Amino acid sequence: MNNYDTLSEAINDLQQRGYTYDFNLKPECLQCASLNIEIQPEDFDVDETHRFEGMSSTDDNSVLYAISSKDGIKGLLVDAYGVYAENISEEMRKKLR
Repeated sequence: MNNYDTLSEAINDLQQRGYTYDFNLKPECLQCASLNIEIQPEDFDVDETHRFEGMSSTDDNSVLYAISSKDGIKGLLVDAYGVYAENISEEMRKKLR
């Protein structure tokens, strides 16, 4: 797994490696708006996780997930540390650990 200095560097590299879709986190699933689909926790795997900590503020902390669905859809999910922790199902929380 690669180590990246910045979130944008990680996103650019992962996109070049085929993670081309953007995922949004919903309480029970991942949503891909461009494909108009929702992917349940049992239907995707987290291939890589990259954490970034802001130098000046803890508000700048984020996590980048490289995700593959069982249907072969590869994309990225960017999440701020802890922002969604209370808003997602236990299945989603376990999957994104």
